[in-house]
Amino acid sequence: MSENSNHFRKYSAQEHPSVKEKNDDPIDLDDVLPKIGEFGVYQKCLLWFVCLPACLPCGFCAFNQLFMTDTPDHWCKVPELYNMSEDNRKMISIPRKEDDNTTFENCVRYSVDWSALLNTGKLIQLNESWPVEPCLDGYEYDKTEVKSSVVIDFDLVCEYDVYPTLGLVALNVGGPIGVYSFGLLNDRIGRKKSFFACLTTLLLGSMMTAYAHEFWFWVLARIIVGLTIPAVYQIPFIISLELAGPNYRSFVTVMTCIFYTLGLILLSIVTYVLRDWRSLALATSVPFFFYYLYWFVLPESPRWLLMRERLEEANSILKTIARVNGKELPEEFTEKLQKQVLEQKEHGFKEAKAPSVFALCRTPNMRLKTILITLNWCASEMVYVGLSYYGPAIGSNQYMSFFLSSAVEIPSYIVCWILMDRVGRRWPLCLSMVISGIFCIVTVLLPSDAENETLILYLISKCFISASFLIIYPYAGELYPTELRGIGIGTSAYIGGLGLIIIPFINYLGTSNLVLPLVLMGAVSVVGGITALRLPETLHCSLPQTAEEGEEFGKDWTYKDCLACGGQRSAVPASDSYENLDQLELAQAPSTEDVLPDMQPLRRNSMRKLVRQASTLETQRDKDGSLKMTYWF
Repeated sequence: MSENSNHFRKYSAQEHPSVKEKNDDPIDLDDVLPKIGEFGVYQKCLLWFVCLPACLPCGFCAFNQLFMTDTPDHWCKVPELYNMSEDNRKMISIPRKEDDNTTFENCVRYSVDWSALLNTGKLIQLNESWPVEPCLDGYEYDKTEVKSSVVIDFDLVCEYDVYPTLGLVALNVGGPIGVYSFGLLNDRIGRKKSFFACLTTLLLGSMMTAYAHEFWFWVLARIIVGLTIPAVYQIPFIISLELAGPNYRSFVTVMTCIFYTLGLILLSIVTYVLRDWRSLALATSVPFFFYYLYWFVLPESPRWLLMRERLEEANSILKTIARVNGKELPEEFTEKLQKQVLEQKEHGFKEAKAPSVFALCRTPNMRLKTILITLNWCASEMVYVGLSYYGPAIGSNQYMSFFLSSAVEIPSYIVCWILMDRVGRRWPLCLSMVISGIFCIVTVLLPSDAENETLILYLISKCFISASFLIIYPYAGELYPTELRGIGIGTSAYIGGLGLIIIPFINYLGTSNLVLPLVLMGAVSVVGGITALRLPETLHCSLPQTAEEGEEFGKDWTYKDCLACGGQRSAVPASDSYENLDQLELAQAPSTEDVLPDMQPLRRNSMRKLVRQASTLETQRDKDGSLKMTYWF
């Protein structure tokens, strides 16, 4: 018996590291959080007073530009006729539109020597046969609703009417650059300092926006603002997720989406009250100077501190969390932490080499899934943002249209959260994108004066595309294998962000045909939704860890799988449901019934995290447990 026991211990120590002493296990904060409070007072305060308010500047500064560039009714300026009333000036000097005799042309005027006519002392009679010319002296604007805008101040109408679109493009150009740059900064100097660097950049760009007196300076300011979107809320959001227990991360994510939407609803109210674009730029940025007070309450991420071997700081933060939550940090955790840091210093700390993006394309099935995930991500993000930008153009009241287009997102998030754990990921993604696209395309069948009907179809479409925008992230995280997840999601999200650059040009087509952008975005949404059926379902499935497992996952897909809704629950116990992800080290362990009758079946330590299906909205993490900003682009 003694010989068998010694043989078993020797075999286990060499072949199965999971039976070493408990203190030799890798540190995982997810093991500690239940003991110090997964979602206690500390995490709740962090969420409600830091994370959720951090959503406001992102939404405010991303969409306030839609109202800065309001284009009111305008016509050519005729300085010689300023002694007349505005209506009389228009009646005499501006020709009427050929297709609508009740409205006036916006970009031409009669080419007449008005000074000579006035010097005759006779009443000027309109002659529709007069020749016309462009607006050589500038423009006049109807300021009944819009008191001031970038368009009015810089005369961005007629041959310059594409310039506001270029400003929106500039904002979207900054996004991918900023996410990459602040992502690197986030990992090098920490989450806390990165947040305040991002906040400073945002406020600098906003102040430059408010005081811009040249169009191209305003464009530069919008690029600077774009650098921080959506990075400015991602960083505190990541900290909140890292400090929340696994069972609460989905709640944190959904609450963030809802609060972001509430911020857009608040923006619609602010824009309704403030009709001057400079005042709007200040009102949607100056209050965020108070966010510098977060320096005293926003903690650094313990995961990042552990990665950087800053033991005392990480330990201090965890003790603070435990104290506020009325718990105590286990002594064995501190001891284990100290031991691990000493071992790293003794043997050296080698950071794992990140896989290349080409690893996603080396094998055929993985390559196909990467293309489909990226296509769906790009389509979903482009249509969601495109419809959000287009909201003010639909309906008779742009403020109410934007308000409604934001409000319809909230029910879609809640319903989506419920359905994904019951129906799966693939069909909700497919149906939400296809239905959204169909309602967009149907608008082409409506008459041109059907404003309310067009608005209703638009709102239904926006509701469904919001659901798909929420589904695509966790679905992609489950389809990519663990070792390629970071680079996979980062690549798909980055390409999706680049796709946003063309969205303003698609919306610009609406100046000539209101429903044309809706039809184009609807077609993109339908194509993306249909291709989602080619992806394998992940609900109740064993998720891949290695690149090889990622290649095998979904390789046996057939057309019959398109009809399957939801995943098939495995008949094996939950504790063994992920065994095919990685062969257990003891495929045939020695018989030990007579030696160690109380010993539990051996499983590797990491298997404990895979007992349950990942939460539908749980943030995907790298091997070291840290969250990266590229995951949340």
